[in-house]
Amino acid sequence: MNVSIVIPAYNEEAVIGQTVARIRSLYPDFEIVVIDDGSTDDTALKAREAGAKVFQHPYNIGNGAAVKTGIRKASGDVIVLMDGDGQHDPADIARLLEESGHYDMVVGTRHGSSQASLGRRIANWFYNKLASYVAKYPIKDLTSGFRVLHKDTVIKFLYLFPNTFSYPTTSTLTYLRSGHTIKYIPICQHKRIGKSKIKLLEDGARFILIILRIATLFSPMRIFLPVSTFFLLTGLGYYMYSYSVYQRFTNMSALLLSVGIMVFLMGLISEQITQMRYDRVE
Repeated sequence: MNVSIVIPAYNEEAVIGQTVARIRSLYPDFEIVVIDDGSTDDTALKAREAGAKVFQHPYNIGNGAAVKTGIRKASGDVIVLMDGDGQHDPADIARLLEESGHYDMVVGTRHGSSQASLGRRIANWFYNKLASYVAKYPIKDLTSGFRVLHKDTVIKFLYLFPNTFSYPTTSTLTYLRSGHTIKYIPICQHKRIGKSKIKLLEDGARFILIILRIATLFSPMRIFLPVSTFFLLTGLGYYMYSYSVYQRFTNMSALLLSVGIMVFLMGLISEQITQMRYDRVE
């Protein structure tokens, strides 16, 4: 098995060297690729001294952009993605790789207690539930950055990955809605070294938008149908109320019912476009 370990890093000089050295001691035959995403400290130097292949962005583009660069630069057939902030234990890589021969993606699942704060745990619970509805599959950890993928598969979807922290969300939903298999493996997560670069409100809103975007890209009726049903039921309910009170069909009832029908028809059109797109790809 030809394995490349890809680590995106931004201002992680305090821990990146230890992480790379630990990986090299456990897996001396694996390629280690560190993408320095425009760090202003000695992240690249520390990683290179520890034995990693280092590629540098001229400025900070984003965690997802670093991941995409790492996947393109990696020479291995199997790609291991992990964070460079000390949260992921390199010893868990072997456990994830054991399942990589049977699944298209293997994801390290964090325990709820390992999340940084109560707000983060609640947010991740909500993301998991929303994504599970969209994908019709129980997603245990939507935002985990510790995962194993096959390069020949992930490279086909790389253009969909955002440049931000949301690439785990996109990759998970894209794989599931495309019929690829995913396996979740429990892992132990350590407290990160340094300050988290994820902003709960800003990145949280981005996560939700990405979930909706991937849903409308691969299974639009999962979004259009509930919205259409809401307007139809609301319009019908308002009509029954207005007829019983005023004995007439109001303009508001007509508007709500019309919107419900139009949203439903838009969903059908989107489904047809999606099917035509599938017919043109492998």
